[in-house]
Amino acid sequence: MDSSCLTFFSFLLFSVSSTSPPNFVLLFTDDLGFGDLGCYGHPSSLTPNLDRLAAEGLRFTDFYCTSPVCSPSRASLLTGRYQTRSGIYPGVLYPGSRGGLPLNETTIAEVLKPLGYATAIIGKWHLGFGPNGTFLPTRQGFDQYLGIPYSHDMGPCRNLTCFPPDIKCFGTCDIATVTVPLMYNEVIKQQPVNFLDLERAYSDFATNFISTSVKKKQPFFLYYPSHHTHYPQYAGPKAAGHSLRGPFGDSLLEFDNTVGSLLTTLDEMGVINNTLVFFTSDNGPELMRRSRGGNSGPLKCGKGTTYEGGMREPAIAYWPGTIRPGVTHELASTLDILPTFAHLAGAKLPKVMLDGVDMTEILVNQGASKRMAMMFYPTDPSEAYGLFALRMLKYKAHFYTKGATHSATTRDPDCPASAILKAHDPPLIFDLEVDPSENYPLSLDSTPKLHDILEQIKKVKEDFEASMVFGESQISKGTDPDLAPCCSPQCVPKPRCCHC
Repeated sequence: MDSSCLTFFSFLLFSVSSTSPPNFVLLFTDDLGFGDLGCYGHPSSLTPNLDRLAAEGLRFTDFYCTSPVCSPSRASLLTGRYQTRSGIYPGVLYPGSRGGLPLNETTIAEVLKPLGYATAIIGKWHLGFGPNGTFLPTRQGFDQYLGIPYSHDMGPCRNLTCFPPDIKCFGTCDIATVTVPLMYNEVIKQQPVNFLDLERAYSDFATNFISTSVKKKQPFFLYYPSHHTHYPQYAGPKAAGHSLRGPFGDSLLEFDNTVGSLLTTLDEMGVINNTLVFFTSDNGPELMRRSRGGNSGPLKCGKGTTYEGGMREPAIAYWPGTIRPGVTHELASTLDILPTFAHLAGAKLPKVMLDGVDMTEILVNQGASKRMAMMFYPTDPSEAYGLFALRMLKYKAHFYTKGATHSATTRDPDCPASAILKAHDPPLIFDLEVDPSENYPLSLDSTPKLHDILEQIKKVKEDFEASMVFGESQISKGTDPDLAPCCSPQCVPKPRCCHC
């Protein structure tokens, strides 16, 4: 590190420790692909506020989630640990799931609260509801919660309105359960939720939370895991019909509008220069939905797969005066957000095995990443198979591959569920710097140095798998229809009577 960088870095640490601690706004979209934003090359997406973050902040090109589906990805984001450790596998949690994110796991909110942070979440939780709301965010370090406790397609939607004036939601969604509820803390405020007004409610709640925290001179952590752009897409009157990209584009624009409202509030309250805004997504696009399912850009396949399109995500860090505008090709992950926030706030890390590393050097100096490797688990990880793939620096090795229903409809035969599990020995190896699309596996015979690289990858894989202790599967605990949230718990017949 040269002397100018060292001076700047020392100044940052002095500023953080001697003045008010930084605020954090964590934005997390749903099923958004690597190629879905204007700042990542999409020609018709309308995302002026996210594009502003990218232009004035730091845009990542090599940023990964830990799972190609929702619940496990969210568990890793909030705990800094692979989902296999917390037991959020296989697949995702449902309205009546008996399990959820174990209460002995430590979330970002729980890391920051001892330092006096106000904490709030708006949007999609999807880490369990459980008996009497056991697994809700208010039991996991968040002071306030406004949102839907799981995916908004996990309830009947055929007769619900997703676009004004009365355009019904596309598809049927899940039909054998309660309609989707809107919750405030642990109380159901509305069932079914009004999609046309939902984003306005979220935006108002978030801006009020920021304003109130600033007036109290209290540092804050706002987590916004959006429902956008997951199926079925929806949008209120300020976004519906205003994009060039149909329902998906309108949904994305509505999210972008909320980002704009948050930035305006941070600016008006005078804290924008003391707030780190971090944006990314939970997993790749659901290609089976065609034009309603998102775009993975140049990357292979999408949601449900361990190819790049399933787990490589857009990511942007924005902090005026601290993060210089630019692009980084350093390797980073959602796992790294907890240790980074903890370091910047001066908080203690949980006394458990963490898989994340501190990204401060990347953010502040556009320096080198501490992360040397990224592990790829399938949606149904097991100790028997272990890792499906591993990326070390620019090389990615696939030990197993398989397609997924979520990535159907593409012309690539490796993407749909018909591409059954296949073991690779030796593994398929790709140089992601020259071939991010994973089209051209390298030949061990024609690339002599690849033998040494493969041995290094195998050693990293062996050491990692030896350190991995699988937690009890929370999802394998099954479901109980009576656990699904209902605003009239004693009503009959369920689930149809759950309306309020």
